[in-house]
Amino acid sequence: MKESVYKNYDELPLFLNAETVAKVLGVSPSTGYELMHEKDFPILKIGNRIVVPKEKFIAWVEQNTGGAV
Repeated sequence: MKESVYKNYDELPLFLNAETVAKVLGVSPSTGYELMHEKDFPILKIGNRIVVPKEKFIAWVEQNTGGAV
């Protein structure tokens, strides 16, 4: 497993793309991209772009880890 380059949520941009999601979670870029296409993942579509609002991503992490971050 890759180590995240981010040390806390304050370092994250307002909107995350698949590459950033992968870096935060310590997974490959392709895994980040696949995750963003999961049914319950909180994406925002802007034209052809798919991004994740920072606050929705944090809430998703907390929900899927039982609040343990």
